[in-house]
Amino acid sequence: MMGGQPIFILKEGSKRETGRDAMKANIDAAKGIAAAVRTSLGPRGMDKMLVDSLGDIVITNDGVTILKEMDVEHPAAKMMVEVSKTQDSMVGDGTTTAVVIAGALLQEAESLINQNVHPTVIAEGYRMAAQKAKDILEAASTPVKIDDKAKIVKMAETSLSSKSATGSKVKLADISYETIKAVAEKTEEGYKVDMDNVQIVKKQGGDIDDTELIYGIIVDKEKVHPGMPDEVKNAKIAVMDAALEIKKPEFDTNLKIDDPTMIQKFLSQEEQMLKEMVKKVKETGANVLITQKGIDDLAQHYLSKEGIYAVRRVKKSDIEKLSKATGASIASSVDELSPSDLGNAASVEQVKIGDDYMTFVTGCKNPKAVSLLIRGGTEHVVDEIERSMVDSIHVVAAVIEDGKYVAGGGASAVDIAVKMRDYATQVGGRQQLAIEKFANAMEEIPRALAENAGINAIDILINLRTAHAKGKVSYGLNLYTGEIEDMTKAGIIEPIRVGRQAIDAATEAAVMILRIDDVIATKGSGSASPPGGAPGGMGGED
Repeated sequence: MMGGQPIFILKEGSKRETGRDAMKANIDAAKGIAAAVRTSLGPRGMDKMLVDSLGDIVITNDGVTILKEMDVEHPAAKMMVEVSKTQDSMVGDGTTTAVVIAGALLQEAESLINQNVHPTVIAEGYRMAAQKAKDILEAASTPVKIDDKAKIVKMAETSLSSKSATGSKVKLADISYETIKAVAEKTEEGYKVDMDNVQIVKKQGGDIDDTELIYGIIVDKEKVHPGMPDEVKNAKIAVMDAALEIKKPEFDTNLKIDDPTMIQKFLSQEEQMLKEMVKKVKETGANVLITQKGIDDLAQHYLSKEGIYAVRRVKKSDIEKLSKATGASIASSVDELSPSDLGNAASVEQVKIGDDYMTFVTGCKNPKAVSLLIRGGTEHVVDEIERSMVDSIHVVAAVIEDGKYVAGGGASAVDIAVKMRDYATQVGGRQQLAIEKFANAMEEIPRALAENAGINAIDILINLRTAHAKGKVSYGLNLYTGEIEDMTKAGIIEPIRVGRQAIDAATEAAVMILRIDDVIATKGSGSASPPGGAPGGMGGED
């Protein structure tokens, strides 16, 4: 009010919440997201069925998939979804863990805010604690080399244990290791893995155990002509991104024909050009032709007569993977094709899987790209096995790149919590309170694991704290026996990157939410209700 005259700063219909109310609404929304995925944590976690507006169903316990499929509207809740997406893109696993830690950090911070500790003090304490937590993880980690198959397979099994694929985890973990070992490239610093070199093809039908690794590429196309051989042994493969067709003029043209015999000459000339193209392919020694573009019907006939197996309209990404797998150079035209451009494979075969025909390029000697063929009884099973395998191969890639692992089963979280409390007393000041709360939040992981398995969480936490106080840093919760034991000996281990990234992502999200004390929802934000009000809250912020 100025001089009795009201001044409107925000548009009519805008909603604004400030101070404690805004903080509480944001924290509650974030805690709600953490609670939604908490029950899916660990080997005893439950699955979620997500149904969209079209009635399509997704059944999963993969944290990032659950949150992506949920129609989240509250802005603070959206920030929690971003935590899982970041974790997924950086590591591929531990998405539920990251969200649960973020939710626990905010819950612990809420009690400090109620005691009038300023949010910036909490934020500073959390940042100090996160750095210390990563140092503790580093100190507790154990080095591992790419050839240590037994340990790396155990990490893949740990990842698969919490998924629907747990019944076939031994076989799938072995496939995950062999997949990443095939595509890992040695650099000066260690190993580098490019996930673009792993092709995943899923086909329903068969059993989960029918999932296999192909040392080559699966092309989801059939041969172009029935007269071509179904299988070519010792394949010499020409890979092209050009068409075997007569190129049409780029501008409008008119052809004037005065004599009927000219039509036949014209057609014969076209036929001769196509025959020449096929001849050039044959002269390079190629017995397989795979191209990104089309192949003329007449060219298909001539290729068939020459006994050349041909596939057309293959995806660009598959063409690139074929080049890496077979060692072929991608030719831009038939004229450029030479014997040195050809790739090699032991076999190129047309295989029927379910109702579809596919081309298997297998037996590549030193493939830089490989394929995973994922099988399962139903569409939903295949989709979930794919998500499980993606997590598993990312875990293997992370440990091969970093060369370090830590104990799982909540052992690392308890180790951080115990040492963090000692660190808090050294720091002193108000930050000490936040660091102690960070330690409490880390214990949410073993607590959630125990609760999801129907085990008394308080007893487990007391026993774990006692064991860690005695220096047993790798002791965690074995969810199959309900006892605490050495996780390293039990083979329940995970890459250091999973925990490190979860701490980073969770802390950053919690700090960002804590620092918000004013939420302004403009009229066009999708909902007129205030953030903490009706379900859905508001759809945007200014």
